[in-house]
Amino acid sequence: MKSTLILFLVLLAALPVFAESSKEQEIRSILQERDDQIKELLGPAGTEYTDEQRRRLRSIINDMMDYREMARFALDDTFYELDPEEQEEFTELFATIIRDQSLQRLDIYRADVIYEDITVDEHTAMVTTTAILDDNRIPVLYQMKQKDGEWYITDMSVDRAWTAQSYRRSFQNIIRRRGFDALMENLRRRADQAGV
Repeated sequence: MKSTLILFLVLLAALPVFAESSKEQEIRSILQERDDQIKELLGPAGTEYTDEQRRRLRSIINDMMDYREMARFALDDTFYELDPEEQEEFTELFATIIRDQSLQRLDIYRADVIYEDITVDEHTAMVTTTAILDDNRIPVLYQMKQKDGEWYITDMSVDRAWTAQSYRRSFQNIIRRRGFDALMENLRRRADQAGV
């Protein structure tokens, strides 16, 4: 009886470890599946894409992004000073610009990806990978968050440049010098010019 109780307590103590390991595997599978889908659509270097292929690529690349979380982080405290309609417009403009950028460097998605580390802390995760393309090793990191049972990317870093963090510095600089209305005009103009 005593040995059974000890075994039960050992198994109970190990449950959180198994749960975290399971989440790491889940995240790795999700990202690898996404990577495989993108590579299949991309084809070899020099491939020209139809509008339909570009639409599917844009969808696969961006569907894992939590644009509202990225927009909230990028705008910092100013985000909470906006009414819901203004928050929605800001998020849509921000997402449009990020989606447009994601299709401008498609070659990076042809890289071989090595998963260096996946660290899970309950409902957040940090994924460290290395993308190897033409003998160049490029560090690519993902900050992820689990929401409603699904994992989303809340920021990503390519070659040590974080997307949302970079925009946060730029947005705060514009707001400080010219005000929030000027930032919105800038974003509306950039979104109009985007090819998405």
